[in-house]
Order: sequence, then C-alpha cells, then structure tokens
Amino acid sequence: MSNNIDSNPLVVVNLQNTQIAFNSKTDAQLRKAYWLFRVMNNAFVVRWGSKLGLLANSLRLPIGPIVRFTMFEQFCGGVTLKECETTTNHLYKYDALTILDYGAEAKESEKDFDKTMQETMRAIDSAAASGGKIPVISCKFTGLAPFVLLEKLHAGKPLSRKENETYERATARLDTICKYAEAKSVGVFIDAEESWIQQPIDDLAEEMMRRYNTQKVAVYNTYQMYRHDRLPYLKASFARAASGGYLLGAKLVRGAYMEKERARAAEKGYASPIQIDKAATDRDYNMAIRFVVDNHERIGSCAATHNGASSLLQLELMDAQNIPHNHAHLNFCQLYGMSDPLTFNLADAGFNAAKYVVYGAVNEVFPYLVRRAQENASITGDMSRELSFITQEMKRRGLL
Repeated sequence: MSNNIDSNPLVVVNLQNTQIAFNSKTDAQLRKAYWLFRVMNNAFVVRWGSKLGLLANSLRLPIGPIVRFTMFEQFCGGVTLKECETTTNHLYKYDALTILDYGAEAKESEKDFDKTMQETMRAIDSAAASGGKIPVISCKFTGLAPFVLLEKLHAGKPLSRKENETYERATARLDTICKYAEAKSVGVFIDAEESWIQQPIDDLAEEMMRRYNTQKVAVYNTYQMYRHDRLPYLKASFARAASGGYLLGAKLVRGAYMEKERARAAEKGYASPIQIDKAATDRDYNMAIRFVVDNHERIGSCAATHNGASSLLQLELMDAQNIPHNHAHLNFCQLYGMSDPLTFNLADAGFNAAKYVVYGAVNEVFPYLVRRAQENASITGDMSRELSFITQEMKRRGLL
C-alpha cells in the first residue's frame, strides 16, 4: 500500500485534529452524522432496533430505502463497484486510500460461493484500474466455503469424498483470487473468523503467501490480538515465511467475536481463547506493532485499528527508525464511517492510511450495519468516541 505522498518523518501528528478529520464533510453531512451517532448512542434503541431490523430484513420487508439513506450511507461505499468509485475518489481527494470489501455474508451454496469469487475478481479489476487509490481488497473465506466444512477441518475430523471435493473447489476459488490479485499488483486481506474455524483459514493463508509473496506482499493473513495465542502465532508465521523464502503479510486487528467466543467456550467446556482483559489485548496488539515495524523489510503489515494509542505507537516507532511515512510495508486502516480523526490525520501527515469500504446490496450488508450500530451503542450512556469527535467539530464550526 502506498499513496506516494512525499513525507517528512519528523512531523508531529495530532490524531485528534477534528478540522482535518472532518474536512471532507459539509455542514449538512456533519449534522446528519451527528444525528445518526446520537441515535446509536442509545443502547436501548440499538438493541431493539437491531432485532427488529434483522427480522424485517429476513422477511424481506421494504426497509431498504430507510437504511440506504441512514446507516448504509454512513458505513458503506455503495451498492455496486461503480458507486464505490465516487467514494474512492472522494477519499483520495483527502489523501486516504480505499480497501474494498464485498459485504455479502452467510452464503452456503456453491452458486453463491462462485458469485462471491466473481465479485471479488471484479473488485480486483477495479482496484487495478484505480491508479493506486485502491491498493487492497478484502476476502472472507466463509464467502467461498461452507462454515460447517471449515468447522470439521478445524476439529481434525475426516472429510467424505463429497466434502473433499467441496473443499478443493473452495481452495481453488481462493487461489484464483490471490493469483489474479498478485498478477494485477493488488493486495488481498484474508479475514480472520471464529476461532473454531480459523486453523484451515490460517493454513490456506500461509499457503497463498508461500505461492504469491515471493517478490512482494500480495496476500495478508489477519491476526486477532484479543486471542492470547496470536502474538506467538504471528512470530511463528514470520519464522516460517523467513525459512520458506517468502514475505509475510499481516493485518493486525484486536478482534470481532469476543462475546460469541466466550459464550461458546463456556458452553462447550473448554478454555476461552480470548485474553483475560482488555489490557492484555492492548499489550499484545502493541507488541505486534513493535514486531512488524522492527521487521518491516520482510513483513508487509496493516494496523487495522480504531485505537489512537496503537496508531500513535506505530507512527512514533517509524519516526524513531527514520522509516518514510509512506513505506509500502507499513499501513493503517479504519472502517469507513468511523475513526475519521485517525484516518485523515494520518493521511494528511503522509502515512498510508485507508478506509475499509464495504459495499453490496442493502439487504446483504445489513448484518454488517447492525454490528456497526452495536459497536457505537453506549451501555453506560456516555458519549461514544465517534459522537464526541463529531460534537467537537460541530462546536468548532459553530453548528452547536
């Protein structure tokens, strides 16, 4: 990833500058975001609204227009790749890059898996034609293979002949995507998923890196640092890459399935894979940041985080080692519609900062939108981080 902006590695970056953060928004857009985040700041509304919305979506009730001009507009780049071009160009105007993610979820048929692969290939074409605005696309392996099959593989259970054929088709889809992306000089993020299906995903991600990361980093595995075993796994992955003669690609995240993971571990009676507390997650995440920066010549990484302290740590480590801000192996990304102070202040300082832009039909990305609302709901009634920054900018502009 690189936005080719000349950068001064001695620049001091204020990651809370709201003027830069929201410079891309008009007063009307800022007011709309303010209203939306105020609604999402109400835990009761989000809890019941999410349940009713998911029910309405499953029953195919006509909620699309309402969602389209509220949640969807805030958190998604468009319904189609063509619509995403407008989003991508707007972000790039403010020096921010785009990571494309086809947001359809919970697919189980071979027809749907093939459709996801084809859509991902089209995303690669769009990225390749973007002139560097879209350096990476994202890929979820459960969009290419049945969840139950991955669960069986992770548990080490033997597959039937038919299941083996299904798995071979799934791995062929992933290989087709990675091979095509490498040929087009586009990166591929392979998302991490639930711990009880993660091992086959990890194995395939390493195989794709072995095949396609020999000259440059084309394929990235995702490391969820809220798991207590992921920092050692990151270091072991690097050792295997070094001995295997290929470059490691590492997207660093905290994690997305904590409550589900803990609940399943309690139900099944095994030790939870999740860190004992947030402090442990933060510790391992920051140690992972140090590790990838120290080994940046052989690791292409992305700090995919909304945590300002971790982002600041990476940029300070880069400055301490006199690493150019736009070094292709050291990147940042945040979700579209969230953490604008991080993305746009980093981009303004010449770092490779991107928005993770989800796209797809409203009914298909609706579960993703529900998760964004739940993230922003405040259990204590305090202002969410997003609302706090938006409020600050509204006051700066004299809108409040």
